[in-house]
Amino acid sequence: QVQLVESGGGLVQAGGSLRLSCAASRSISSFNGMGWYRQALGNQRELVADITSGGGTKYAAFVKGRFDISRDYAKNMVFLQMNSLKPEDTAVYYCAAGLDGINGWGQGTQVTVSS
Repeated sequence: QVQLVESGGGLVQAGGSLRLSCAASRSISSFNGMGWYRQALGNQRELVADITSGGGTKYAAFVKGRFDISRDYAKNMVFLQMNSLKPEDTAVYYCAAGLDGINGWGQGTQVTVSS
């Protein structure tokens, strides 16, 4: 298993931006992909975005055009740039190793967007 540590969450006003980072304890290049998920209070965990080993990306409809996922193999890190944040983006954001998190999950970082 890999250890994942998210950072970059916090409190931001609507319309603002945050950049989430996920640091992996070992090489992420061996995984079939990496992803970001979120879970709002009372809701199920849902996919925000993922990136395959081939570089293909997928975004949830509710973030398309506002969020951007990227990775740095040299640093074993994955990023989520979040722009034009909305109050409904408030959630705990989780980094996942492997598509669907098959290789592990981080502890999450709280993102709160105030109106």
